[in-house]
Amino acid sequence: MVFQERTLSCVECNNSFAFTVEDQQYHAEKGYTNEPKRCPTCRDARRAERRTSGGGFGGGGMTREMHPAVCAQCGKDTEVPFRPRGDRPVYCGDCYSKQGGGSRSGGGGGGFRY
Repeated sequence: MVFQERTLSCVECNNSFAFTVEDQQYHAEKGYTNEPKRCPTCRDARRAERRTSGGGFGGGGMTREMHPAVCAQCGKDTEVPFRPRGDRPVYCGDCYSKQGGGSRSGGGGGGFRY
C-alpha cells in the first residue's frame, strides 16, 4: 500500500495536523482502520487526563452499583457488582474463597462473587 502525507482536522481544537506517512504505516501495522481524530497535542492531553483520573472502571472516584444477594451456600446476605439473574449461584466472600474463588480450574460450581 502506498501512503501519502495528509492533513486532518482535530475534533477537539479544530486545528489541522499532519497524518504522516510514518503515522499511517504505524496505523496499518497495528491494524487500525480509523484515522486519528485528535492532533498530537490533544491526544497527549487526553492521555494525561485519563492517567490522572484513574483511567478505567474503578478509578477516579467512580463507584460500582452494588446489588443485594443471598449466598447460595451459607444463606448470608451479601452484595455483588452485578444484578443476580437467579440462574447461577452467588456466594459471599467467605464461601467464594472456600469454593476456590476466582480460579477457573477450581470447583467453584459456576458461581460468582466479586
